[in-house]
Amino acid sequence: MKKDFKTYWTLFTSTFFLSAFTFGGGFVIVPLMKKKFVDELHWIEDREMLDLTAISRSSPGAIAVNASILIGYRIAGFFGALVSTLGTILPPLITLSVISVFYAKFRDDVVINALLKGMQAGVAAVIVDVVINLGNNIIKEKQAISILIMAGAFIATYFLNINVIYIILICGLIGVISTYKRNKPDRSANKE
Repeated sequence: MKKDFKTYWTLFTSTFFLSAFTFGGGFVIVPLMKKKFVDELHWIEDREMLDLTAISRSSPGAIAVNASILIGYRIAGFFGALVSTLGTILPPLITLSVISVFYAKFRDDVVINALLKGMQAGVAAVIVDVVINLGNNIIKEKQAISILIMAGAFIATYFLNINVIYIILICGLIGVISTYKRNKPDRSANKE
């Protein structure tokens, strides 16, 4: 892909718009990034977006910023990462600056509080949509290990209350081992 001003501008405006009009954090912005960069712009493949999402979730820091860095870097290298990060962090920075000036007014305003409560329902719906879409993508691949990891992680989190850090580490280890086994060269063919 040619990295010209238009590419950087589209990357910046896309991440800025998504960050400015998304309420609920990284779990909400990531599926919207998928819709923008995979479905609309076709800059990233569906499977690659799933991998970038997994990396951004397991990396320290805000998921939205991590995903922006990875997507920006994938699309336009180092400067793409800078542009997409700037587009992602500017809206919250501007919003928090404005809110800090009017904090007392916002804190006591009944309408603002009602609006925020209503947005929580929307955030819950978007998170459910993400879970369904990502789960369907894993099931469509028909790889038993991926389906078992997904089911096991859900059971461990929801029913057994196991710390998410342990689940991420175990699932990562299983993923590394299964990828190694799948890509391991056949040494018996070399003996002939």
